[in-house]
Amino acid sequence: MAASMAVRRELCSLARIFSGISHLGPRALGACSAHRKCNITRSHLPLTSSTSFHTARALSSTPSSITVTEEPDTLFQKVSLLVKGHDSAVLDSYEFFATTAAKELGITISKVYEPHKDTERLTLLKSVHIFKKHRVQYEMRTHYRCIELSHITGCTAQVYLEYIERNLPEGVAMEVTKTAIEKIPDHILEPIWKDHPTDDKPSQ
Repeated sequence: MAASMAVRRELCSLARIFSGISHLGPRALGACSAHRKCNITRSHLPLTSSTSFHTARALSSTPSSITVTEEPDTLFQKVSLLVKGHDSAVLDSYEFFATTAAKELGITISKVYEPHKDTERLTLLKSVHIFKKHRVQYEMRTHYRCIELSHITGCTAQVYLEYIERNLPEGVAMEVTKTAIEKIPDHILEPIWKDHPTDDKPSQ
């Protein structure tokens, strides 16, 4: 009795499978029969035609930012960097960073020194109205570091200064002094007195 019930269930399941495949058509019949033993569900994704993809290369209409000019580059005899702050350890670290960056770029460092620190003291009364002899003194110290670069071009100086300014620590200020090399003007190449005629008359 149990065997006959199992056979009926198998026959019913096979009938349902064949009835579902018959609705799909003859082409799907072979595909479904090949994958009948596997319980795999496939998600039918919408197909997209290859013509919808944009494969053309976009050409920018804006001109390139690189411009070539015949003007000579500016030459600096000396570029002085004066860095000041209230923490000497931060200045020491920034001095090492700036000198290392200059060496990597091939910039000549002529001098690195530490100017004297500035000390500003402010004396106030400890009490507002009484105890005049009781006072409090506050002190503010400003430390300096100076780096001098020699014989550097304008483009190299611009790149180097932009790099070290972007990495400037908080609470640190920097002052840049440039000494440019310029050509002597034509009107002072020769002495002015050579253009005037000499007076041969003896002085009385």
